[in-house]
Parts: sequence; C-alpha cells; structure tokens
Amino acid sequence: MRFGWLESQSCAFAIGVFAGLALAFVVPLPVARYDALLVWCVLLTLGFWAAGLETWREVLVILAFHALGLGLESFKVHVGSWVYPGDAVTMVAGVPLFSGFMYAAVGSYICQAWRRFDLRVSHYPALPVTLVAIGIYTNFFTHHWIPDLRVPLALAGLWVLRRCAVHFTVGDARYRMPLALSFLLIGFFLWLAENLATLLDAWRYPGQVEVWEVVHTSKPGRVGPAGHDELRAGRDGEGPGGPALPRAGRAARHALRTSPLVGTPVPAVTSTCSTSRTGLTDVPRTWRTASAMPFMPWM
Repeated sequence: MRFGWLESQSCAFAIGVFAGLALAFVVPLPVARYDALLVWCVLLTLGFWAAGLETWREVLVILAFHALGLGLESFKVHVGSWVYPGDAVTMVAGVPLFSGFMYAAVGSYICQAWRRFDLRVSHYPALPVTLVAIGIYTNFFTHHWIPDLRVPLALAGLWVLRRCAVHFTVGDARYRMPLALSFLLIGFFLWLAENLATLLDAWRYPGQVEVWEVVHTSKPGRVGPAGHDELRAGRDGEGPGGPALPRAGRAARHALRTSPLVGTPVPAVTSTCSTSRTGLTDVPRTWRTASAMPFMPWM
C-alpha cells in the first residue's frame, strides 16, 4: 500500500499532464487544443516548483527532457512514424511544443522516484551500459534505412545488466530488485500510457489515423539500459496497423479520407470516414471488405 502511494506521488506530474489531455479532449476550448495544453503544462511545472514538489534542479531536468523530446519528435514526425492530428500556433514542423512535456513527465518521474524511494544501484557496469544505450538511441534513427537491431540490443542490455540491482526504501524496510526487471516494468506502464494518450488523441500512429487501436506490444521492448523509454516508437516507421504515414501537410490530416479497398468486387468499394477527434469512428468490416492497408508479411 505504501509502495503504491509513493509511486503515485512520483507520477504526479504525469498524472497532471494526462488530466490536461483529458480536459482538452472533452471540453470545448476557445483556442487550439495543443496551445492550451502547452499553457497547462507550463503552469503545471511552475505550480510544482512553487508548491515545493519539484526543486530547481528537477525543473532543469524536466526542461532538458522537454528539449530532447522535441528533437526526437521532429525527426519521427518528419519520417512519418506518427502524426499530430491538429493545428496550433505553437507548432513547429508538425510538432506541437507541448509534446516535449510528455518526455518531461518521464524525467519528473525519475527524479521523484529517485528521491522518494532513496534509489541506489549496485554492480552497475557503466561502460557496457553506455555502449548499449548509444546503440539503442542510434538504432532509433537508423532503423529507417538499415535493419532494425532493437532485439539484439535489448538482449545485450539484459546481458550487461544481469548482475545489476536497484535498491529502494519503503517505510523502514530496504528492498532490492533486478534492474533489468525494473526496466521491463517501466516499459509496460509506458505502453499503458501510450494507449491512453493516443485514445485521448494526443498523437496518432499510422494504424490509428481512421480508427483507434491498441499500440503494438513491441513498445515494452523499447526500454533500454539508459533508464527510460521516452521514445514513443510503437513500431516506428511501420506502426501497429500499416506503413508509415506520408509526409502530408496539416490540411491533409483533417481531410475526409476516401480510398478504394483492395480485393473488393467490381464496382470498387470505398471506405469513407472522417478522422474525428475521438478516433472511434465506426468502420464496418466483413469478410468481403478487405483492409485498405497493404499486405505486410513481416507483421
């Protein structure tokens, strides 16, 4: 019970970000949704500092994660790994500035958990972990052009961390856990957060453009020895339901989508649906209606 309470306190900033996403999803706003979310997250950061929930050092960590996140988002949106379904004044190259706060929420959790649980790591192999982490982040970019190495890199990460443990305090008791297991658990909860965020239309993967669907389960495998997985990759360039999104302009992302369904009898059948805010548009599927996505044998 006490462990759960400490975890919820460590997730306070992330909970605040999700509260803003939920409010912006259901409440009509006089300004663009992403602009309102940026203001919300800035006020949230200042409020946490004013209330003593974050120190200045932790605020600087949040800002560093925000800057890192914007850089990664710019690249991934550019190559079509996911898309932000909306316009905003505070949008640069298709990426709303608020999106960096989703990375900042991970940074806040790390700072809060480290302080509240008095975390310590034993038998930490710094050099091997650093090399694997560099490989993971490099693969995050390069797998769009060369073979994806995430599986061998994940196995390498588990190997170098096999003797490493994280020690934490709950009440008066001291506990320990394999560090690799903690990364897997963090990856699982980040996968749950991905599903909730995409359901609230924070962003969309290719397979979620017309109808929301569960984020691909390869997500937990993205947790690496760097200690976090702020990289919202899903299956990066492929997405859970199809190929990467084209680099279309903002207007195209709002347009009515009409496309012929492959393999249907003559006359050709088309699927017409609006990319509504909820992402829960009803699209009938029968055995006679083929998917609009091309066949992908590696899926």
